[in-house]
Amino acid sequence: MPCNRSKRFAPSLNAPRALCGFVFIAVIAATGLSGCSNKDTPAAAKGNADKGSPAAPVVVAEVTRQTVPLRVQAIGNVEPYTTVSVKARVDGQIVDAPFRDGQDVVKGQPLFQIDARPLQALLKQAEANLLRDKAQLERARAQEIRYKDLLAKNFVSPDAYAQFRTNVETAEATAGADEAAVETAKLQLEYTTIRSPINGRTGKIMIQLGNMVKANDTNPLVVINQVSPIYLNFAVPEQYLGAIRAAMAKHTLKVEASLTDSQGGAATNGELAFIDNAVDTTTGTVKLRARFPNQDNLLWPGQFATASLTLGEQQGAIVVPSKAVQTGPKGQFVFVVKPDLTAEQRAVVVERVDGAQTVIAKGLTPGEKVVTIGQVRLTPGIKVNPKSDSAKS
Repeated sequence: MPCNRSKRFAPSLNAPRALCGFVFIAVIAATGLSGCSNKDTPAAAKGNADKGSPAAPVVVAEVTRQTVPLRVQAIGNVEPYTTVSVKARVDGQIVDAPFRDGQDVVKGQPLFQIDARPLQALLKQAEANLLRDKAQLERARAQEIRYKDLLAKNFVSPDAYAQFRTNVETAEATAGADEAAVETAKLQLEYTTIRSPINGRTGKIMIQLGNMVKANDTNPLVVINQVSPIYLNFAVPEQYLGAIRAAMAKHTLKVEASLTDSQGGAATNGELAFIDNAVDTTTGTVKLRARFPNQDNLLWPGQFATASLTLGEQQGAIVVPSKAVQTGPKGQFVFVVKPDLTAEQRAVVVERVDGAQTVIAKGLTPGEKVVTIGQVRLTPGIKVNPKSDSAKS
């Protein structure tokens, strides 16, 4: 019985050791399979990523070599060619104003009529005084002639004749003063009709019919601006002064004015008329003035406009669309599309910006393709699907 009991329990004592061996082999097998799976997964994932990422759609333009104008641009302000504040030159009551607010007027056109009756009466009085004193002058001359004959016959003394001669000279002076008074009265009467001194456009009428006005009062009756021709004042950095003066000495410099309003109009027939005689030390700029014929009244006093002063032409400049140039932490750059249709980020040196075109001083060569639309999708080396800028338009 003891021997049989020990044989019966022997298998149960060896069972845990066999089970441990089986588990160890299973763990090794699982570890091996796991290692093979981790090794193969990145390659498969990369292949799938390359295969599933489409090329980024972009619009491109070609880098070209062109002859471009040398321009200096600045924001300017439109100013009337002439401004006149119309005031009365005599006292009186306004009885007529034969024009309306904002009307175009010509030189000599009546604007206001002041009651002329008081001045007409003064004119008549001055004319009457002139007639009276001319009559006295004639009498004095007649007496002087008669006493001159008596002096020649020694019937009167030289002192007596001198008195009559003095009377003639006094009467002549009095008549001359009367003539001046008549001319003054006529001039004052003429001032009762206030006329436009220039061709221009009126503003708001400041005084209405029936009001009394004073000569040379503080407030004008109306303000007239001459808008044809018209001026555009602007300032440029002082580093351009030498080039502007040199170009102005050779030929008339053309100026274009581009408006900033919704219509986006432009006046292209301006000429540089004035360079200030000193540089503003506070801003480092010099003031310029351009004159425009403004026959179409496109420019209006007080408007802001962008002045483009053309100095000459630059031959063989490397040009790209301005929208192709981007600005990053390290400066300005463009995305260049390489022959293998990948994007390259390339730093460039901008010489100047001329509206929709940018002149590149360094970094590009003619014939290369640069991205103009779609830069936000790009990173260096990414595949692109380019479309021509001309085909887009």
